[in-house]
Amino acid sequence: MEVILLEKLKSLGPLGTRVKVKPGYARNFLVPKGKAILATAANLAAFEMRKTELERAEIDLLDAARRRGEALTALGVVVIHQRAGAEGRLFGSVGNVDIAFALTDAGVEVNKPEVRLPHGPLRIVGDHEVGIHLHPEIDVMVTISVVAEE
Repeated sequence: MEVILLEKLKSLGPLGTRVKVKPGYARNFLVPKGKAILATAANLAAFEMRKTELERAEIDLLDAARRRGEALTALGVVVIHQRAGAEGRLFGSVGNVDIAFALTDAGVEVNKPEVRLPHGPLRIVGDHEVGIHLHPEIDVMVTISVVAEE
């Protein structure tokens, strides 16, 4: 199935690209989320009329992501308090929800899907580098310090 991308997607390409994808991916993800439209003659003509508007919106999103990235970098170390055992292992774990909540409390709004934990949730006390994916072009590393509660 051929679609026209309405925003830049890292895995598929830039705004306005016509790409072939599997029908289920288009029907269940790209089209309902507003990331693409079907590549019909009518949709292609409508896209060409809206292209400058979409490009301007894409630039605005990129600028907003850059500002958020700079704000996250300026935060320094964000501390999360958790219960832990004597050896520094946590009772439970610190996941993306906890990290997103801590960063939002620190002053920069971060959503759960933006937090990247490739090795799973944090399970030990200490400093951890966590990736925050703000935009297809912008990834920021933030230091999260997990501290044992007294």
